[in-house]
Amino acid sequence: MKKIIKICLIVTFLIIGNFNNTNAQQWSSEQKDVWAGIEKYWEISTNNDADGFLSYFDESYIGWSYQSKVPQSKSNTAKWIKNDFKNNATILYTLTPISIWVKGNFAFANYFYSQLNKNKKTGKDDPTTGKWTDILMKKNGKWMLVGDHGGRTSKKK
Repeated sequence: MKKIIKICLIVTFLIIGNFNNTNAQQWSSEQKDVWAGIEKYWEISTNNDADGFLSYFDESYIGWSYQSKVPQSKSNTAKWIKNDFKNNATILYTLTPISIWVKGNFAFANYFYSQLNKNKKTGKDDPTTGKWTDILMKKNGKWMLVGDHGGRTSKKK
């Protein structure tokens, strides 16, 4: 009886393991290129480099975060980013891509993020999670944000 249970457990683990592998994303070189751009601007933002981060926003950018009543232009978004970087520091973050669509010089990517920020004034940690859809255009070899939608989905404590 114990042998049958062991065999059933092994078969179950093999099926689950094979199921997970068959459902894993296989990204094309174009999708990998888009994702590398997203990872790069997140890395820059983690260093609180507002100008470096904003260099990934095209002048035509219109974004709509969950916290905004209406979509924001690049110049309005820049005000919020600079204020956030002045008052908070990112300690760590993770990104999980969900889907990436690429057609020529245009792409969009859907992903989840988890982030741990520290308020510079209070010293308190602020863990957040959320999701973004980034809309991108390749310009001079660089994936630029032309739009996005998303933001924090976790509740503030």
